[in-house]
Amino acid sequence: MGVVIPLEDGKSKPASVKPLVDLTKADMERVNQLILSKAGSDVEMIPEVANHLISSGGKRLRPMLTLAAASMLGYEGDAHIKLATSVEFMHTATLLHDDVVDESDMRRGKSTARMIWGNQASVLVGDFLLGQAFRMMVDVGSLEALDVLSTAASVIAEGEVLQLSVAKNMETTEDDYLAVIRAKTAALFAAAAEVGPIVAKTDRAQRNALKSYGMNLGLAFQLVDDVLDYGGSSADLGKNVGDDFREGKITLPVILSYRRGSQEEREFWRRAIEGGETGDANLEKALGLINRYGALKDTIARAEHYGTIARDALAPLPASAHKQALLDVIDFCIQRVN
Repeated sequence: MGVVIPLEDGKSKPASVKPLVDLTKADMERVNQLILSKAGSDVEMIPEVANHLISSGGKRLRPMLTLAAASMLGYEGDAHIKLATSVEFMHTATLLHDDVVDESDMRRGKSTARMIWGNQASVLVGDFLLGQAFRMMVDVGSLEALDVLSTAASVIAEGEVLQLSVAKNMETTEDDYLAVIRAKTAALFAAAAEVGPIVAKTDRAQRNALKSYGMNLGLAFQLVDDVLDYGGSSADLGKNVGDDFREGKITLPVILSYRRGSQEEREFWRRAIEGGETGDANLEKALGLINRYGALKDTIARAEHYGTIARDALAPLPASAHKQALLDVIDFCIQRVN
């Protein structure tokens, strides 16, 4: 169910994350070893729950940003390995907590940890991973890196609470929603990119460039995720198409469709999202309204806008294979709607 919205014709060849994967491959092998080591515990359930999600096939884009940013700026130590692992643990902890808050049944094509071990185990293992992340940050010994990542952890939590405050509220504005995803999603992308130049001890301009790149990449990434929920496939999403609608989530395609619709159509959205009438028939109607008002196309346009900001943020940095790989990631994230 759903309609795939292609990007405009005339684009260059499809972008790929492969150059970034290839450039960070050796370091990511070390990160993966550290992940397995730090996810271990004498409490049997902890590695079981952690490894269920860690091994479920995510691209690990955020830690690769940390590795690439550090290497691009000439870093040759191993602190970026611990920081990249910390970033991945923060992300994994957020997913465990998100699935409990959202009452999600599926994640990356598998049953969520909460469906197998329960909500309590999911939350507590998420907390364990956050603790391990902070231990690794301390091991690195950089107060600046610790400050950036700990601030991101706080901002992510604020984003979760902000999302609860606007949940199932059809009066949520686009600005409200952007504030949610800036905190929930983009803040960790920004921190992941920023700690690379911190350990490389580069100047403030390069640090700010990578931070801006990560923030705007994260916004673009989440907006495309919003589109995929209504215009992708289960294989792309690792969850069921329309899950955001069934869970009553306010995302940008819904906000645009609601605001552009007639009074009768706005009443439909209120019954569906606020009233919980999210069955298949109403999902079909929602898809029809979203397409009628061009909400997916315009959400993609917003994502492309943030992608352009991310690209411009890197423009002053010297040309290199790592820089080109980071630029390719922008297009890759947006072109997932093809």
